[in-house]
Order: sequence, then structure tokens, then C-alpha cells
Amino acid sequence: LQVDLWQPSSPFHIVEGSAVDVRVPRNATWSLLPYLHQANIQYTILISDLEQAIENQTGGRSHRNRRSLSGYNYEVYHSLEEIEDWMHYLNRTYSDLVHMFSVGKSYEGRPLHVLKLGKRSRPYKKAVWIDCGIHAREWIGPAFCQWFVKEALQTYQTDPDMRKMLTQLYFYIMPVFNVDGYHFSWTYDRFWRKTRSKNMRFHCHGVDANRNWKVKWCDEGASLHPCDDTYCGPFPESEPEVKAVAHFLRKHRKQIKAYLSFHAYAQMLLYPYSYKYATIPNFNCVESAAYNAVNALQSAYGVRYRYGPASSTLYVSSGSSMDWAYKNGIPYAFAFELRDTGHFGFLLPETLIKPTCTETMLAVKNITLHLLKKCH
Repeated sequence: LQVDLWQPSSPFHIVEGSAVDVRVPRNATWSLLPYLHQANIQYTILISDLEQAIENQTGGRSHRNRRSLSGYNYEVYHSLEEIEDWMHYLNRTYSDLVHMFSVGKSYEGRPLHVLKLGKRSRPYKKAVWIDCGIHAREWIGPAFCQWFVKEALQTYQTDPDMRKMLTQLYFYIMPVFNVDGYHFSWTYDRFWRKTRSKNMRFHCHGVDANRNWKVKWCDEGASLHPCDDTYCGPFPESEPEVKAVAHFLRKHRKQIKAYLSFHAYAQMLLYPYSYKYATIPNFNCVESAAYNAVNALQSAYGVRYRYGPASSTLYVSSGSSMDWAYKNGIPYAFAFELRDTGHFGFLLPETLIKPTCTETMLAVKNITLHLLKKCH
């Protein structure tokens, strides 16, 4: 019975008494439901017509004016082409605050664009790295990265906190990390997760870009099988996207003080370690930053986020970007799991982009301002 596991991402993490979200092909439901009855497993159907739900997200696009960049709509999901056009537009329009560059090329040869945000106030400034869309189907991630840039540019003049952030720091923002996978999720398979590299032996595509980093690579919580969703790849940094970002972060590790990666879905704010149950050396600083960030987030709409070390809060996973960043000297490394907790799963409706991004923005500003204060 082929089911697509949405939560948790790997069968290793399924434990008795916990909820599991699965996507089932239409023709398989008649065999699955009797099985669940027989095994005395309770279930709820969250989305009865998935095709319709997908259509609601990407269909009927033409009537919206999505091409004009001055009226760019931050409350809809955008294709890779649209996001790239938007980045070029910002680079031309806000040259005093925005500098766009590429850290390399993807497996399929697409540029890996990054926006550098901040006032060129002095030659050396600390920096914050933000990436979104490591997993292709988690569309709310890239939506948040775009939202963050919009907020920074629109409120820079009026909001003293934003002004302080952009004056004292640089932000490196990568709106779509897994460009090939993201494009594929728009064109062929909405629920694609991995990169798009080819595996000759198994005729499977892709590697989980969040299991491909050189930190306890391919240990617990990652799979050695190329067809699995959590496949760690043939070797660490086998994926050009991971290699390019790792190279950039290594080169700037003295400057970069925070690493923030945006995923979905679970409503959690996670920090290291992911690969083991152990307390990080600067636990007190990171823990208080996380505590304050989730409180700030909750203040907007009352949405609760769990927070803590990834291993005990979510599950153990090896080869993650967050652990790698931390191990490579970036003291504040966080992974956000944005809305929701399973009702819509990866198909978070566009009407929820604004509230999700608004509350997340509060958390990110909170972490950033925490960073500017010395924590002992």
C-alpha cells in the first residue's frame, strides 16, 4: 500500500499513540480504511478531495495581475519564474538596500540566487542567513522569505527596530533553496520534497537536501535508499545546492551570527541538536531567544508554537542544515516549522499567508534583536 507520509517525514519516527498524516491515492482508500478499522486505528479525513485543494491554490491564475512587480502580490504563492523576476526587480529598484548575487547553480543548471539586504553603513557587519524552500512542497517557506524582504524594504523608514536591524546587520536571504524541486512541485508533482538529481541505479530522482549536510551524515532519521523521501544522498554535499550554500556559509562563518531555515508544517521553533539528545553549550542564550520568539509570535493571533531542541521536540534527524550551521560556528541556528499542524498540511491556503507571515515576522525580529544584545 503506497502512502505518502506527510508527518512525520519518515516511517522510523512513527511511534505508538502519536498522530500520523498520510496522503493516499484515490484508488487505495478502499483498501486502507478497512485495514485501519481492523487494526483499531482511529482516523480522520482532513482533505477529502486533494485535487480540488491543489486547484484552489494554483488554478485560475490568469485573472490575477501577477506580472506587475510594483503591485506584486505577497498573499499568493508564486512560481519560481515569478520569484526570480521579483528578485531582479528589487535589485534594480532598491539598489541602496538590496544586492542580488548567486552562490552557484542547481543540478538542473538554475542559478541559486541570494538577496543581501542592509544599509552599507560600514565595511564589516555581522549577518543573518535566512533560507526557505529546502523542501519543495513547503510553499509557505518561500512565501515567508518574500514577505520578510517586503517588510524590511517597506518599514525601513518608519520602524526603528527594522532600521536598527538593517543598519547594524546584513541579511542574506535565499527565497528558494531547492529551485529544481520547487519548480517541479509547480509543474509536475505538488508534493515533491527532494532535489531533482538523477540516480542511475534506481531510476529515482532527488536527495533530501536537509539530510545531505556533513554533520552525522546518514545516521538516524535519514535513509540510504534513493527512492525514499529522506534519502541522504550518495555522500555529504552531493547536491550542488547544498554544496554551494555550505561553501558560502563556511566562507562567511566569522560574519554570520544566525542561521534561520524555514520549513512546514508543525508550528515549532527548533534549535540544535537534531542528530542527538544533548544540550548545546550556549543553551541559555538560544533557549531564551526561542522562548521570547514564540511568545512574540503568539501575541499576533494566539497561535502556539512548541519550541526546543529538534531531537526531542520533533524527532532525531541527521545531516540537517541547522546542525551543520551550528557545528560550523554559527551560534544561533534555528529551524522554523510554520503553520499548520495538519489540517491543511502542505496545502496551506493563500488566505493564511498573511497571518502566518505576520506572526513569523515578529519571531524573526525578536531573534534578530536578541542577537544584537549581548547574551552571556
